[in-house]
Amino acid sequence: MLDRKAQRGARRNLLNVLDKRRVVVTGLGAVTPLGITAPEFWRRLVAGESGVGPITVFDASVFTTRIAAEVKDFNADELIGKKEARRMDRFAQYALVAAREAIADAALPTDQEFKNRVGAVVGTGIGGIQTFWYESEKAAQNGNWAKTSPFFIPMLMANAATAHISMAYGFRGPAYSVASACASANDAIVSAYNYVAHGDAIAMITGGTEDCISPLAVGGFCTMKAMSTRNDDPAKASRPFDKERDGFVLGEGSGIFVFEEYEHAKARGAKIYAEVLGYGQSADAYNIVAPDPAGDGVMLALRRALASADVQPDDVQYINAHGTSTPLGDTAESTAIQRVFGADTKVAVSSTKSMHGHALGAAGGLEGIATVLAVHDDIMPPTINYEYPDPDCTLDYVPNVARKAPVNVALSNSFGFGGHNSVIVFGKVR
Repeated sequence: MLDRKAQRGARRNLLNVLDKRRVVVTGLGAVTPLGITAPEFWRRLVAGESGVGPITVFDASVFTTRIAAEVKDFNADELIGKKEARRMDRFAQYALVAAREAIADAALPTDQEFKNRVGAVVGTGIGGIQTFWYESEKAAQNGNWAKTSPFFIPMLMANAATAHISMAYGFRGPAYSVASACASANDAIVSAYNYVAHGDAIAMITGGTEDCISPLAVGGFCTMKAMSTRNDDPAKASRPFDKERDGFVLGEGSGIFVFEEYEHAKARGAKIYAEVLGYGQSADAYNIVAPDPAGDGVMLALRRALASADVQPDDVQYINAHGTSTPLGDTAESTAIQRVFGADTKVAVSSTKSMHGHALGAAGGLEGIATVLAVHDDIMPPTINYEYPDPDCTLDYVPNVARKAPVNVALSNSFGFGGHNSVIVFGKVR
């Protein structure tokens, strides 16, 4: 027999379940090494193209790694306006441009009553590192720290991307940023989902953004020996789950979604890409940079995601893996998937990082778009550069060529330094 306090708690839990609203994706926007729109990004992913090449944004000749997946042909002055662009770090510029595409794609209402119920939660792992580097170098060279730009702090702060999106559109719902390393975008997506699911917002702008190809970031990762040194063959450097992988390739960009309450979207005749079915989060509680080799934390996040979405392992056709192309990370993720889905699971698993690199805090945004479009188009993007099977990684990695197959339920995995694990479940609308 439950005591009175337990009965009240049970009633609250039941009300939360009954009151939970369905959340759907009605807009997509992307700034990536494979294109500056979501359709272009998706087209090139499906074609198996690589966005990796020599670093051009600074002289990388002194580093052991001299390659990255850079965003190309991004003209902030044209896309945002010269005056406004000068007051924004590039990570915020990427987010604003991607958000603009997603909001236009969703064709959201423009009245202020609606905007009062729209918020923005965008993840970033580092924030304005380019601004930090530039201002530090400028001050060190001229010896006068008093000449620091008055825009330095507003450009540096991690919440700048979210703030600029809210200001640009007059959205007055919840607005903040999430920083959990490479899980930042997925954790932001979880927050946005919950605001809509529990009726605190009618729509949310969410995803991730990062602009980290700088001397500081590259230098830091090089001294950690975390990145690939396949400098002479950049297009083949990112090779998740392949036995010859030697580290990740740094990427950048932004992937932004419009999440909307299902009944509202349906009533206005919105295009719906997919439904957000649930999520799972956990911590490895193991090491600040190394994954738990047994995959215990990842396993918990996967199980919680399936339970949240009310789906069984056999209901899932596709997983967009975290798949960074690091020896330890890929093995731990494969192990965790097998522990949850079974040693002989037929679930397809691919890593689009093989094409767009590892965009750190933006990774879940880019990969979430790939997962949503896999569900929408029934196409599984490939893991390119998969040439030499690793005996410790034995799943179906959709090697080298995209696969046309039904995708009713799909997972998007993101794991970050600090042991942060975040899994999102997307599915077709029923």
